[in-house]
Amino acid sequence: MIYELFYPLSLEFGWASALNVLRYTPFRAIMATITAMLMSFLVAPWFIQKLRGKQISQIIREEGPESHFSKRGTPTMGGALILVSLLVPTILWADVKNVFVIATAVVTAGYGLVGFIDDRLKIQGRNTRGLPGRYKLLGQFTIGGAAIAYLFLNDAALPQGWLDMRTRLAIPFLAFEKHPVELPTIVYIVFAVLVVVFMSNAVNLTDGLDGLAIGPVMISAGTYLIWAYIAGSVLFGQPLAVYLDIAGIPEMAELSVYAAAMIGAGIGFLWYNTYPAQVFMGDVGSLALGGGLGMLAVLTKTELLSGILGGIFVLEAVSVIAQVVSFRLFGKRVFLMAPIHHHFEKKGWPEPRIIVRFWIVSVLLALVALSSLKLR
Repeated sequence: MIYELFYPLSLEFGWASALNVLRYTPFRAIMATITAMLMSFLVAPWFIQKLRGKQISQIIREEGPESHFSKRGTPTMGGALILVSLLVPTILWADVKNVFVIATAVVTAGYGLVGFIDDRLKIQGRNTRGLPGRYKLLGQFTIGGAAIAYLFLNDAALPQGWLDMRTRLAIPFLAFEKHPVELPTIVYIVFAVLVVVFMSNAVNLTDGLDGLAIGPVMISAGTYLIWAYIAGSVLFGQPLAVYLDIAGIPEMAELSVYAAAMIGAGIGFLWYNTYPAQVFMGDVGSLALGGGLGMLAVLTKTELLSGILGGIFVLEAVSVIAQVVSFRLFGKRVFLMAPIHHHFEKKGWPEPRIIVRFWIVSVLLALVALSSLKLR
């Protein structure tokens, strides 16, 4: 919005030449990060106090680790603060006419609404059941499917470069142009929606310890910030995407502003969510952030690479799937408790150790993902 309102002034009036800085995506990304952080820092104390006053507190699973019982009464639904601190700076500093930014923001907000309903039902019912899984998935598939269908079927509103590559699958560590993998449109749409829904639920499953989910979320967002900017940038008259042989068009660069706002919102939230947490994220935050990361993966053509970058989220989700399948088929559990972070708790690992080690692994995976820019 700021870009749309003030950048044109720099072209028309000499006195407004300083506003020319708004044309640079890195500047707007930095400002989005700062804005998101300041919003979180300033609003969080009041917001947490309101949650306590309304007794909006975390429901603890009775079968969970005993160490979690002391967390009863901790305010939850802090993800609502993340959403505001993410979406407002995105609207302020990104190009709001960019179809990629619009679609990603819509999915983020929509998934946040699904998570909000889930959290409210848990609090009102004083149990951990919340919104039935089938309705949650229905909401996720509907919102994600609508956004993806628009990006894959509405030719008139989409950039030409995107039309040329939208159904091409990028294989990690292989050159995009030299190893084309074209999928039928309907197949790619289904695949893309599954990526978004899976990532949303994977982040949700990871959100089980103080600061555990938000750390890898910020690391992933930082990686997408770099990737999106490179994919949409030009250096010495040549698109960097062409030089590196990755999927890229100029419109992708604007997603770096959204990713930057996610980092800022995450840092501000982590200030209050770090161990021992003063507030929990709740589904309103985890489903929304996961959906946003899924959209970043689809729109930067890194769907398969996201399995490496978001390896922590994938591990958490796979551990739950393996636990359920093993117990139903063989009557045995693979882990002491799923998701896998609870397995390590049951083995006696202190909570901060699990959190920091998962963050370290996430950083390593992000570096591996970024290395694919040149290793191809």
